[in-house]
Amino acid sequence: MFLLALSPILWLVLALAVIKMSPWKACVIALIISLAAGMGVWSMETTYAIEAVLEGLALACWPILLVIVAAIFTYNLVLHTKAMDTIKDMLTSVSHDKRVLILLIGWGFGGFLEGMAGFGTAIAVPAGMLAGIGINPILSVSVCLIANSVPTAYGSIGIPLVTLANVTGFDSVQLATFTSLQLGVLTLLCPWLMVIVTGGSLKALKGMTTLCLGAGLAFFLPELALSMFVGPELAVVAGAIATMGTIVFLAKKFPVDDPEYAMPSQAETKIDSSKAITACMPFILIFLFLLFTSKLVPPINQALMTIKSAVPIYNGPGSGGPYTFVWVNTPGVLIMIAAFLGGFKQGASFDEMVGVLGKTINGLKFTMVTIIAVIATAKVMGYSGMTGQIADTAVAATGTGYPAIAAFLGSVGTYITGSATSSCVLFGKLQVIASQAIGAPETVQAWVAAANATGACAGKMISPLSIAIGSAAIGVQGADSQLLAFAVKFYIPFVIFMGAVVYFGQVLIG
Repeated sequence: MFLLALSPILWLVLALAVIKMSPWKACVIALIISLAAGMGVWSMETTYAIEAVLEGLALACWPILLVIVAAIFTYNLVLHTKAMDTIKDMLTSVSHDKRVLILLIGWGFGGFLEGMAGFGTAIAVPAGMLAGIGINPILSVSVCLIANSVPTAYGSIGIPLVTLANVTGFDSVQLATFTSLQLGVLTLLCPWLMVIVTGGSLKALKGMTTLCLGAGLAFFLPELALSMFVGPELAVVAGAIATMGTIVFLAKKFPVDDPEYAMPSQAETKIDSSKAITACMPFILIFLFLLFTSKLVPPINQALMTIKSAVPIYNGPGSGGPYTFVWVNTPGVLIMIAAFLGGFKQGASFDEMVGVLGKTINGLKFTMVTIIAVIATAKVMGYSGMTGQIADTAVAATGTGYPAIAAFLGSVGTYITGSATSSCVLFGKLQVIASQAIGAPETVQAWVAAANATGACAGKMISPLSIAIGSAAIGVQGADSQLLAFAVKFYIPFVIFMGAVVYFGQVLIG
């Protein structure tokens, strides 16, 4: 029974890692397998199976795909208006030290892109920028793979954690807070690791102690604060903005001047504040819109949250009630409005922006099918009892030690699908069921559920999709195996450490 319950996941491993099938095709077949097993072995009624798929479709489209399309559209629009060139010029004018630029672009700007857009932009764009200013291409991707690990749980305006909250029923603020705490040490360590990798040894830290310490703290503290008081949507964005500001301040206040890491002088373009603000306008508006419609501003938040519709979709055993569509106060809608207003400020016409939006949707069509199929699969597995069977077996094998492997499961989900969101969909509910089976109190259940998003961060480093994106960004043929070998060396201690954090941390949380 366990293998049958696991069959959709085993199929995805085989299809994506061995056969190298297109993700959308593999996920559609996984959905078919889950339906066959759910109805044939677990006796799920046909009506309930259809309703489970429809509920998965609803969750996929609103809010998940809406956020993804809006976030990538914003990024593509900034490329279209050439505002990204201005942003690049601002970043590269800060220092001529390779280590400083790697922290600013790979860690700070990469974290910002992950928080705003996600889906590979935080690897492709910073890696391409670093290689473009003369840094070794393989090194450029390597440091970006490290940098992109810890922000992954908050990618695309926090959609992995928002999705995890939808799947598990826990509050997204609680999940975001627990994820920040679990990732805390690694968030602080990332800048140090990036500098060490840049120089190839601990000697590279010479003169960089203040910058590394500042870059880690400036990322972690705002992320934790926003997670605790607002939620996952802006946590990494705030951390990345604070990090970039801190790195710029420290680089100017305490200049690093080591000839060994000196970069060739770049042609500096004078950028006035008006041009800089215009270039960043879509991102500024997104930040403001999401902030002022959050729980920090109760009157606006509560007024907009009343604009919603509750629609009964799945009515079978285990139903959580009607599915609620929040029509205005949802990140995708707010991001879309901000993108259009920012685009107007940058000089783009309405027709141009609609054209960019159309190309964005067309470019994401296979991603849309993948996510719909993954979420529908997870719904069928959950409602039929397949997920419960997997959880029971996992608990039987590990007992009260289950929390130690929770992050590992999350990393497997991201390795398979390339998406922290998909990992949270596949294994989020399983984490809760397994926690309940070992008698964990509700707070610890949420702590273990958050470990799925934490583990997803580790899986992102070794995901074939991440490595393929990085390799494509630098245009180096055959770099995939070299990058994977590099990433695995960091993945293994990462996931072991996270297992220990989750296992021992549950005592403090409980």
